[in-house]
Amino acid sequence: MVAFVAVVSVFLIMVAVLSGRHGEGAAAREESAAVTDPDAPLAAFYGDSYTLGTGASDPALRWSSVICAERGWREFNPSVNGLGFVNHRSSTPTGDLADYAPDDEVPLIVAQHPDILFVTMGLNDNFSMPARAADIESAIDLDLKTLRAELPDARIIVVEPFWYTDERPGSVGQIIDWVKAGASSIGADYIPDASHWIEGHPEWMADDGLHPNDDGYAEMSRRMDDALAALGI
Repeated sequence: MVAFVAVVSVFLIMVAVLSGRHGEGAAAREESAAVTDPDAPLAAFYGDSYTLGTGASDPALRWSSVICAERGWREFNPSVNGLGFVNHRSSTPTGDLADYAPDDEVPLIVAQHPDILFVTMGLNDNFSMPARAADIESAIDLDLKTLRAELPDARIIVVEPFWYTDERPGSVGQIIDWVKAGASSIGADYIPDASHWIEGHPEWMADDGLHPNDDGYAEMSRRMDDALAALGI
């Protein structure tokens, strides 16, 4: 089983390395046009492939688009396959927005001035643990503090990092703890347990074995809807 998980991990890293950042971001933004009312609240999503909707048969079926359509929100979703707080990143966070690369998701999101911001990062950073543990913890802290400083009026919702197998290396819990602490430090809402949302259901996974299929995203949409309702959103 350890060997199998290692092979899957290497494959996921290869997917991250081979995917093109600019093409993915542009596609995500073009696909995020279900609600066109200019006065509708704008929800932005800072995430990886599980927020981009990789594995879904149509972008409209990813959880982010489903909850936006249900709530009448406009959607800005520049999420990227393989993205982490350090993995597949075009910037090293310093706490200063000016230091981010122009194509980094943080300045792209800040430029949109969203009313609501979802942060759903951390899965891919497991593949840099423990070698880059200090970098990951620092990036989580600096990203969240930068987003809060630049978007003081936005409602920021930090989601427990998603996970994709029933096997859970120790790094999963460690990164979850750092993300939860970062959310608390900026006064953000926090949604727990998301790493378990599709656990134990191989039928909810796409053929690649790495991403949810339409049924998996439907379950994620349902769970996210329940979590947001609990927050009064």
